[in-house]
Amino acid sequence: MDGEVAVVGAGVVGSAVALALARRGASVVVLEAEPQPGLAASGTNSGILHTGFDSPPGELETELILRSAGLREPVLDALRLPTLRCGALLRPLEASQREMAAALAHNARANGVTATLREDGSLEVPGEAVTDPVAFTLGLAAAAERHGASLRTGFRVAGVERAEGGLALLADSGERVTARVTVNCAGLGADEVARLGGDDSFEVYPRKGEFLVFGPPGGEPLERILLPVPTKRTKGVLVFPTLDGKVVAGPTAVDGHDKSDWSVRPEARSEILPQAAAMYPPLESAEPVAAYAGLRPAGRGLNYLIAPSPGCDGLVNVAAIRSTGLTASLGIAERVCSIVDRLGVRLGREERLLEAETPALPGPWWRRTAEHAAK
Repeated sequence: MDGEVAVVGAGVVGSAVALALARRGASVVVLEAEPQPGLAASGTNSGILHTGFDSPPGELETELILRSAGLREPVLDALRLPTLRCGALLRPLEASQREMAAALAHNARANGVTATLREDGSLEVPGEAVTDPVAFTLGLAAAAERHGASLRTGFRVAGVERAEGGLALLADSGERVTARVTVNCAGLGADEVARLGGDDSFEVYPRKGEFLVFGPPGGEPLERILLPVPTKRTKGVLVFPTLDGKVVAGPTAVDGHDKSDWSVRPEARSEILPQAAAMYPPLESAEPVAAYAGLRPAGRGLNYLIAPSPGCDGLVNVAAIRSTGLTASLGIAERVCSIVDRLGVRLGREERLLEAETPALPGPWWRRTAEHAAK
């Protein structure tokens, strides 16, 4: 066996899972199709660490968002991950939205999240924060390696076979890796990996989120995240600061079929800018300096699938982890550890996290990933 556990995918969820398993003493090998971790959905999101103030109580996604908040601070400190603790403001733009803001304040209380409803109907959420999602992912992946995990990049899973005591994963390059348990964190490709093992129980499709990047209008930094009143389908267009002083507006939410289409549509600007400028008027006359798109792995009729495969013994699916994957990654990893332990890989007590500084990126995280995706 190459490892007790193979983790397919080194995005933020796969990297968090690998670190959690390695800290509990498992022999872990991480298989990543791209040249480096974090070059897909994990590197093309907003970088916002959500509090869960607006998440429906009782859902698994909400449970893991809230659990992650309790796990995150020691990880941020040990890995010296950059974080902008700026808070967020949700301001109703019309009278009809005030009722929704009040309902969200009630929802926040139900989830144990601090949120203050102001007299003007606005909702303040001080715990919302911004990080660098690529640095976050790379930090987790590097920490997993320090705790003994092995990372193999350029390993695109093309076959899954039964092997003695587990599964054999075959790469399109001809490489072969065997493990007792395989954790499928392949993001957009999670349904394809599952089907290779005989599990066709779910489908993942790409939901494109496009973003516009601006220099700070007038040279004034944006001091907090600005949130719209959400709808049932989407959280809507946000306006938020980045760690390098830019202002970003987005995302859109466009359901598609092509998992390789990372392009920004020409109409994205007209869909984003009016909504963004309504929340932050200085953007009305601003010109974007860049744009990028992310493809979120949405599930067809499901959200947050984290369970043993019904069609392939030894496979654990971690799929349809949508836009909150960055926020919920640590809680997801903890949950996966409990499943892996039940499947026969006996895990020990969690080791102290080894401290280290995540290497600095040569440029903005959003540019790194967008340029790679466009190749």
